[in-house]
Amino acid sequence: MPRKLLKRILPAAHQVRSDKNLRIFGRLLKNPNLWHLNRNSVAAAAAVGLFMAFVPVPFQMVLAAAGAITIGCNLPVAVAMVWITNPVTMPPIFYFAYKLGAWLLSLKPHPIQFEMTFDWLLNKLGAIWEPFLLGCFVLGVLWAAVGYVAVRIVWRVHVVHGWRARKARRARRQSTS
Repeated sequence: MPRKLLKRILPAAHQVRSDKNLRIFGRLLKNPNLWHLNRNSVAAAAAVGLFMAFVPVPFQMVLAAAGAITIGCNLPVAVAMVWITNPVTMPPIFYFAYKLGAWLLSLKPHPIQFEMTFDWLLNKLGAIWEPFLLGCFVLGVLWAAVGYVAVRIVWRVHVVHGWRARKARRARRQSTS
């Protein structure tokens, strides 16, 4: 079932290859390992995508694609996992990352009034960049590990459930015949 569900919701290889943001990878997108749907590939892709979701730069999808291509895991899953951080979730996640980084560095967090201006980035980000980046890194590593383990466990539980269901169907068929 996970494979069938993923095949249904993920874009086809030709759709991803034709994406304008991913064309920079050219022939690298022809690697068949980037499209395999198995427990190892999907778990690694979830880890890559979740880690890249916490990288505070634009074009996180391109970074996730580069990571998936580098380690040879499922590209569409890695790119999709980046959307954990989106315009709605990004402010609270990155604020938490800043607070976590400040706590880890034993710094007192500054009150932050975020503005989407170049002036704010130049003047205010300079004061908080160290705890912010540390918090992003720690959260990225943590969520990558959680995502990897969760996918492996869920996939395994689903496979075992399928085995048991097939075994029960066979037993019912044998008892009725």
